Amino acid sequence: MDITERRAPQDGRIKFPLARSTVDLRVSTLPSLHGEKTVIRLLGSLFEAAGLNLERLDIAQDVLTRLKHVVRQPNGILFVTGPTGSGKTTTLYAALNFVNRPDINVVTIEDPVEYELPTITQVPVNERAGRSLPAVLRSVLRQDPDIILVGEIRDAESARIAAQAAMTGHLVLTTLHTNDAIQASTRLMDMGVERFIVAPSLIGVLNQRLVRRICEFCKVEHHPDEAYLGRFFTWRDGYRPPSFFRGEGCERCGGTGYHGRIGIHEFLDVTQPLRDALMQGRDYGHLQAVARQEGFKDMRHDGFRKALRGLTTLEEVIEATMVDGT
Repeated sequence: MDITERRAPQDGRIKFPLARSTVDLRVSTLPSLHGEKTVIRLLGSLFEAAGLNLERLDIAQDVLTRLKHVVRQPNGILFVTGPTGSGKTTTLYAALNFVNRPDINVVTIEDPVEYELPTITQVPVNERAGRSLPAVLRSVLRQDPDIILVGEIRDAESARIAAQAAMTGHLVLTTLHTNDAIQASTRLMDMGVERFIVAPSLIGVLNQRLVRRICEFCKVEHHPDEAYLGRFFTWRDGYRPPSFFRGEGCERCGGTGYHGRIGIHEFLDVTQPLRDALMQGRDYGHLQAVARQEGFKDMRHDGFRKALRGLTTLEEVIEATMVDGT
């Protein structure tokens, strides 16, 4: 970062040494009326990045099985979607660690590079130096990569190049900001990528959110109001409604009832019927119906399963998956 520049936003990195490891910090500055505002994101240590593992991300087994199958494919594009701060990059690096081998050429293109790994080639985007995302992506394709990780797809040109790379023998892992997994396919076409490119290149979409994890030291059973539960669950006559859990608050969690976070996910398998619907330019509603026929389960389904297991609260899941107030 240029310490003499205070009129323009800047991004930078700091390596913060601790007793047993070094923590990477990502720094962002923004000029404001009364000076620069600074936000620092803790990204963890190099050791943690190298040890990222899909098995440790609390992904449901059925979702994890399909995700592993997709990242083993020799070509195609996999999207990890969700809002800012939902752990998309962490999931991508865990997927990279799952498939990375010494004989595989892996290249990442990021703005900036968030986790440093010594076994792969990582290229930072630098607009001032002429290294725009589309320019770097084109250059990377001439490096004969097997797997390409693109930090985020932000424009139609990058999306088209990534999709074409996926059609020509490369596995592309990237992120996109969408509300759900199905929107990822329609978003590409909204950005101007032709459907005859989107349909054959897309192989899967993982959508995720982070919700607060119940504190294990003060967790107690909780029985929400039956009328409220009836909006989301059904149970047979003569049976009790399902039980949930919540934290009462203790010293360990600072009285909040929560400690840490956990991911909730939905995974869209791009099967042939869905690919045909994309090729035909079908709308979102039709794609959603086809996906459900193919076994698609939305994020709320996964969140409710984790709430029933006592990992998070029902309220956290509902708030994280709320669409149009419902």
